[in-house]
Amino acid sequence: MEDIIIIVILAVLLGAAGYYIYKEKKSGSKCIGCPYGRSCCKKSEEGGCCSGCHTDN
Repeated sequence: MEDIIIIVILAVLLGAAGYYIYKEKKSGSKCIGCPYGRSCCKKSEEGGCCSGCHTDN
């Protein structure tokens, strides 16, 4: 019985994480999980965020 509860909890957590990623990508967030995600500049050539948009100077 404990195994079933653990599996259900993990399934719910993975489902929630997947839904969050889907929702953020659909809303246009370029860097998911980043506090500057919706206002981040365009992606760099390396595939990540550009180097200057995440510095706190």
